[in-house]
Amino acid sequence: MGRLSGSSRGACLGGMHVTYLVITILAALANGYAACLDFVGAESVKVVADRVQVSRRWMVPLGGLLASGAVGLLAGFAVPAIGTAAATGLVVYFTCAVTAHLRVRDRQIGPAVLFLLLAAAALTTDLAYHNRW
Repeated sequence: MGRLSGSSRGACLGGMHVTYLVITILAALANGYAACLDFVGAESVKVVADRVQVSRRWMVPLGGLLASGAVGLLAGFAVPAIGTAAATGLVVYFTCAVTAHLRVRDRQIGPAVLFLLLAAAALTTDLAYHNRW
């Protein structure tokens, strides 16, 4: 009822809200899972670290960055600036990850690119939802 005639702004914001929630939650879950794999020293993480010539000693600190990003994305629902900062940090993290794969000419770069795209989508929907662009 409160909608102006011909205005679809309310419908658009509702759709954007759902998109923002879904992408942010997916990104948080994916990064939280990746952080857990780093923390427990999963063999799959060790193999990738060896392939891109990153010391295995970096797995726990890198997992901490992933966990911080995941928590920050979720905290962004309450404090939007934290979510924006977390999404930005994850974009930087995965840009570095993709660069690490490219540096050693690793052809198994798909997962790093997928995580980069997910982080970029979280940042994009965050900025769009909070009208910061």
